[in-house]
Amino acid sequence: MSELKRTPLFNLYEKYPSARCIDFGGWELPVQFFGIQKEHEAVRNQAGLFDVSHMGEFIVTGKDAEHFIQHMTTNDITKLNLNQAQYTLMCYPDGGVVDDLLVYKISENEFMLVVNASNIDKDLEWLQKHITGDVIIENKSDQTALLALQGPNAEKILSRVTDNDIRSLSPFHFIHQATVCGVEVLLSRTGYTGEDGFEIYCSSEDAPIVWEGLLNTSEPEELTPVGLGARDTLRFEARLPLYGQELSKDITPLEASVGFFVKLDKGDFIGRDALAEQKQQGLTRKLVGIEMIDRGIPRYGYSVFVGDDNIGKVTTGTQSPTLKRNLGLAILDIDYTKLDTEIWVEIRGKKLKAKVIKAPFYKRPKVTKEGE
Repeated sequence: MSELKRTPLFNLYEKYPSARCIDFGGWELPVQFFGIQKEHEAVRNQAGLFDVSHMGEFIVTGKDAEHFIQHMTTNDITKLNLNQAQYTLMCYPDGGVVDDLLVYKISENEFMLVVNASNIDKDLEWLQKHITGDVIIENKSDQTALLALQGPNAEKILSRVTDNDIRSLSPFHFIHQATVCGVEVLLSRTGYTGEDGFEIYCSSEDAPIVWEGLLNTSEPEELTPVGLGARDTLRFEARLPLYGQELSKDITPLEASVGFFVKLDKGDFIGRDALAEQKQQGLTRKLVGIEMIDRGIPRYGYSVFVGDDNIGKVTTGTQSPTLKRNLGLAILDIDYTKLDTEIWVEIRGKKLKAKVIKAPFYKRPKVTKEGE
């Protein structure tokens, strides 16, 4: 068996006696530091700090870089201003998803693509296979660390360790050469939790300085290290898709309810014809929220029934730490996706009653800032 990869922060995990690491797509990553429930609540109520340095970063440059990315992705990259980021997807010709990613516009001819860790090699091969014109792709994943500071107190905490104007930084915008804890970073107002927050890209050798600097400047209980377990429950409550579950080569963006990020009118891109046909003919299945009525927790892969008919499967499910309800996301035949439709989830050989409900399950409350 090949040795698991480790992030630049791995040696700092030993400071937390209750930290527990798992194999996550070939990486040895913390599933928790203090407990999933505690870490989840910390992000919803105060702030959490995540090591997500396993994510992949590609730098795409050249005079044809924008045209190339426009052809490779579903969203409209020409709408991006400098220092702005965009959520998008790459698709196969049949409409299935290669990966979902963020695109950062650094300059007119330079972009950063942030891809899922388990897809780095596959994505790089896919992109390089389709290069035309003046385009250079550099894989900077091993040289780049990524920390995520998330939660209602994220701005207050970050303001102590940077002189950059983060208060006026809008969601999905970034500062290319910001300074955090004395080191140069790319600072982005993005995240994967449903909360306000920031993602901090820095060189791998500087990652421990930023991690320790953020924690050392915080009051006790104000900032909590957070592992993969709470990262998953947080994104789930906000209905943020996870590649391999809500999105895959077999699930299109339209079926996964992220069709907003598919701009069919922008011109040709890989997968456009299949997605346009799917939209025109109408979906045969789609992703919905479900809530258990009977006692049980829906889990990934569980089959969903109406009578004897298998109508789909659960893509993610858990007991919501915020709402204390047994909830799931499921991809179901379109005839059974209306709100309040009764369905049955097969759990350990028994069919338990559930119903279709509205998702996302959680939206953060709007907070008015001082002076507004």
